[in-house]
Amino acid sequence: MKISIVTAVLNRAASIRQSIESVRLQSSKNIEHIIIDGASTDGTVDVINGMLRKNDIFVSEPDNGIYDAINKGISIATGDIVGVLHSDDFFADGQVLKDVAARFKGRVNAVYGDLDYVSASNPNRVIRHWVAGEFASTSLIRGWMPPHPTLFLRREVFENLGLYDTQFSISADYDAVLRYFNSGDIVPSYIPRVLVKMRVGGKSNQTFANMVLKNAQDLRALRRNGVGGFPSLLMKNIRKIPQFAAR
Repeated sequence: MKISIVTAVLNRAASIRQSIESVRLQSSKNIEHIIIDGASTDGTVDVINGMLRKNDIFVSEPDNGIYDAINKGISIATGDIVGVLHSDDFFADGQVLKDVAARFKGRVNAVYGDLDYVSASNPNRVIRHWVAGEFASTSLIRGWMPPHPTLFLRREVFENLGLYDTQFSISADYDAVLRYFNSGDIVPSYIPRVLVKMRVGGKSNQTFANMVLKNAQDLRALRRNGVGGFPSLLMKNIRKIPQFAAR
């Protein structure tokens, strides 16, 4: 089983190396790493060029944001399974993709796990521990979503249900999760352990304005996908509170 990992990056010279190295360290070797750079100017391109391997795919050109870059990567992926690893994120250990691949049996077409938010300056310090839990038919309306960086999908899911909607500048991942998991076509498998570590400081929580925009887009995504409204959004945010006390 071939796994395609898509990494979108823009001016992340300080963190992209660890992301790439975490892919290199995977015990599963049938991996295609697709790196889509948005024409970085801070040395990111030099770092990536110095780490490329034979089967890697690297594109560096202007794009229309992170989700446009991710869509570009998914569109050229040749793997049976596709996952997204952001340029500030890294796999928790070398067994992650082996464990993920083992779950894709029978009708299973989505695999996800838990996630740790870590300090940007000290990736060994866990700030927030996100335990995803099992998916149920009522999960979405209760504000549930799997940690997006831990979500791996069969390529056919994207082909049948669409890519990320770039009209959602911050919440396209949430919109996509709602669309996929509310379609009735997803058969998920949950791995109850940390698969990915994410540095804090992402676009959605960089400023108060972005947090307001994030919630507005989340609400729009909920209504658009017929999942819920403000109560679901409220529960989605409340779910985050225990994650800070978990570690």
